[in-house]
Amino acid sequence: MRSSDRTDDPVERTSSGGLVRFSELPPGVLRDIALVLVADAVVGVSFGAISVAGGLPLWVPIAMSLLVYAGSAQFSAVALLTGGGGPVAAAATGLLLNSRTAAFSLAVADSLGRTWPARLVGAHLITDETAAFVIAQPDARSRKAAFWISGIGLFAVWNVSVCAGALAGSALGDTGRFGLDAAFPAVLLALVLPALRDDGNARRAGALGAVIALAATPVLPAGAPVLLALAGLVAIRRKSPDHPERPGSSS
Repeated sequence: MRSSDRTDDPVERTSSGGLVRFSELPPGVLRDIALVLVADAVVGVSFGAISVAGGLPLWVPIAMSLLVYAGSAQFSAVALLTGGGGPVAAAATGLLLNSRTAAFSLAVADSLGRTWPARLVGAHLITDETAAFVIAQPDARSRKAAFWISGIGLFAVWNVSVCAGALAGSALGDTGRFGLDAAFPAVLLALVLPALRDDGNARRAGALGAVIALAATPVLPAGAPVLLALAGLVAIRRKSPDHPERPGSSS
């Protein structure tokens, strides 16, 4: 005889660690994920084409996308390799750029799941986009759904598009004409706007981080200003124990 406390409700199974469903996403989030997937596909085709056109074997961008799975790190590594740099320098640059995901993991850790396999797979899917989708959601259930749906979708689209671009080779011509360097930051900003609007700590940390990144951009290589921008978050957190915010208080 089944206990009266047991439930077969898929929503309750999801909240306790089961599969996520599209219906758990708030209205409009699936559309936003689809738009990011389209942009991600174009960038992936661009990366694959640039890699092969620069003289790298076909398997290099494909293996890199499967194992590294980090757009900015992959572009930087390919730029170094095709420019005459060695694999050690390319790997070191990729590690530096990808180290920012350590901070992202703090924001998405609760959305990965409770088991070690889920956490290992989820850790590989953490990107700027998945972190942005997670922090924009209002509750734990929608955050988990947003992470896994966007994460799996982005991973699949990225790898398929990189393979397509690599096969196309140099036939695409100048991929820089698409203007994707401005499109992706704009998409990410739109995703985090709800959190910035509702959370004063997020606004202060973001503003301080932006100032630090802008100041460092002229003197540091690409990727380093983003890492320095995390100092804004550390500074805010250090002040929090001494100056806690009281509900209803105003400055």
